[in-house]
Amino acid sequence: MTRIAVCEPAFSRHPQLKEELLARYPDATFNEDGRTLAGQGLIAFLRGHDRAITGTQVMNDAVFAALPELKVVSKWGVGLNTVDLAAMARHRVRLGWTAGVNRLSVAELTLSFMIALLRHLPAASRGVRTGNWRRWIGRHLSGRTVGLIGCGQIGKEVVRLLAPFGCRILAHDIRDYAEFYAAHGVEPVGLEDLLRRAEVVSLHIPQTPSTRGLIDARLLGLMRSDAVLVNTARGGIVDEAALKSALSCGHLAAAAFDVFAVEPPEDRELLDLPNFVATPHIGGSAMEAILAMGRAAIDGLEDNAVPDPADFDF
Repeated sequence: MTRIAVCEPAFSRHPQLKEELLARYPDATFNEDGRTLAGQGLIAFLRGHDRAITGTQVMNDAVFAALPELKVVSKWGVGLNTVDLAAMARHRVRLGWTAGVNRLSVAELTLSFMIALLRHLPAASRGVRTGNWRRWIGRHLSGRTVGLIGCGQIGKEVVRLLAPFGCRILAHDIRDYAEFYAAHGVEPVGLEDLLRRAEVVSLHIPQTPSTRGLIDARLLGLMRSDAVLVNTARGGIVDEAALKSALSCGHLAAAAFDVFAVEPPEDRELLDLPNFVATPHIGGSAMEAILAMGRAAIDGLEDNAVPDPADFDF
């Protein structure tokens, strides 16, 4: 008998996804009380199950070593920063994962951040609520130079959404997307060139050892003083202390982050800056994306493979 454990509370409490999973696996176990599962608690929850649906839970070598019965992990969402793929491969645990399943949801949030920052919407709204009827002068997104750091599944969706705005789009990625770039008029550039030229910079890369802390004080210092920075990718890619300094001194016009190195974020000085917008990791939280991620995770319980980290396109 196949035993399924659903670690992710958002899936466990979603009536439609729960019903669809139970139709296939009537004995599935759910994390319905919303427990934060980690370490020994996660191991205890998974024990006796041969397949699991996980989201933000950290699946590392210790977990795989303690659970020889676990044969398949199917991922809720696309982020793999919580999964040790190398350890997974060593233990011959199979991964169910669907690229880009929430790409439209994240891309639309990205676009909304770009417009909000360029038109000073957060500051304008805050001003009205406090009695300050100031008519902020902003800028169009149309015709701006937009730089995308990462042009995988979500980056490509942002390019498609930007098409009606007539933006000049620069992209930097370690992968070669020459055919896509040519079809959509995207200019591939080096990272430093992108940061120097772009008026809007948006991050669409995974958090890995090579990207952790990538956008540091030096690279932020290359950006235009009228530029805005958007991060709907992963926390920890941008040095948040350096970002706070750049925003405070006026070197960077504004920033909007949906993700943070520590969640919830703890730096009140950064969060209170008038030119900084923060949201609670809601990139994939559209209703349509939640259903798509859940159904992909259900499918991944059967459609899976031992992972090779080189195969993944974000």
